[in-house]
Amino acid sequence: MSSAPLKGIKVLEFTHAVMGPCAGLMLADMGADVVHIEPPHGDSTRRLKGFGTGYFWFYNRNKRSLAVNLKTEEGIQLIYDLVKEYDVVVENFGPGTMDRLGLGYEKLKTFNKRLIYCSLKGFLSGPYEKRHAMDEVVQMMGGLAYMTGREGDPLRAGTSVIDITGGMFGYIGILQALYEREKTGEGGFVKSALFETCAFLMGQHMAYSSQIDYQIPPMPSRVSAWSIYKVFDTKDNDKAFIGIISEKHWERLCDVFGWEDWAADERLATNNQRIDERDWFLPELDARVKQFTKAEIIERCDKGHIPFAPISRPEDLFEDEQLNRGNSLMEVGMGDKKSAKLPKFPLEYKGTRVEKRLDPPKIGEHTSEVLKELNISDETIAKMVSEGIIKIE
Repeated sequence: MSSAPLKGIKVLEFTHAVMGPCAGLMLADMGADVVHIEPPHGDSTRRLKGFGTGYFWFYNRNKRSLAVNLKTEEGIQLIYDLVKEYDVVVENFGPGTMDRLGLGYEKLKTFNKRLIYCSLKGFLSGPYEKRHAMDEVVQMMGGLAYMTGREGDPLRAGTSVIDITGGMFGYIGILQALYEREKTGEGGFVKSALFETCAFLMGQHMAYSSQIDYQIPPMPSRVSAWSIYKVFDTKDNDKAFIGIISEKHWERLCDVFGWEDWAADERLATNNQRIDERDWFLPELDARVKQFTKAEIIERCDKGHIPFAPISRPEDLFEDEQLNRGNSLMEVGMGDKKSAKLPKFPLEYKGTRVEKRLDPPKIGEHTSEVLKELNISDETIAKMVSEGIIKIE
């Protein structure tokens, strides 16, 4: 990015998994110097398997690693010394963990009144605030799983959407605090949480519920406001989505697929009329669309400027034309594993996109570098390594 807007901002990141690292990633991608604090044996996220396999490698680019034992007085003292020189602390550990370590906001602000401290938790202040929570927990209790699954079958969304969005709100809160600090000279405490994030995403459905006298159906059971807004089977045993949300779309659909009879059918002249005719219209539409391959459907819908989508899998995105030709992917190293093209920060700023400065770090890869910035000597660093206080890669 030609103008890294957060260049010069220094961040200490005490995070793991997704929510905290996501907030740190956004800061790092926008130019901040983010130091990921991890124990000498490494962030446990590095070792996750299954769906957690990609967490560390996606959310920790453009960061440095400081490996320090926070169970030692010397390790805690190093953090106190660093806090004096840093602008932001981000943490997403369990309720009370940072306070027990002596690294809570009330303690750290005594070293630096300009410090902005972002705490990412399961819940904001209230009866639940001491509970532990995870993305899937709050998707269930916040209504998202109910709205995503079929009737009687709640289903979590297909990515860590609440972790990611909660991290985004944390990032927004940090930016607000940085802006206010420019006026007041003082930092402050920022808190974002999973449950309230999920409730915010449910806000449109809550507003809907307040205006009706029946129970909101989950999304797969909803009656769409649009007469054509669904996934279709194709001739080559694949699938494609088509959405018709204006009468112009309907006219162009009939034109590119050669359905002159429907273009002239008065029963189908408007969206609401087509909804009234769904009992016969949709089965016939399914049959007509199935006469075309997925490629033919995409070609015709694209030609007619009609909303459409292939049904893609994550691995399909590696070769997506828009992502590749639009400069939306970057090659990221994954330690001893093969590298991969992964999504950039989804924002254009002054006509440019963020670029990779650092691959996700090895454990303690930058420990010596960070400590030397505090003018700690090589001899002292070597002594701390021998005593197990820090690790250097």
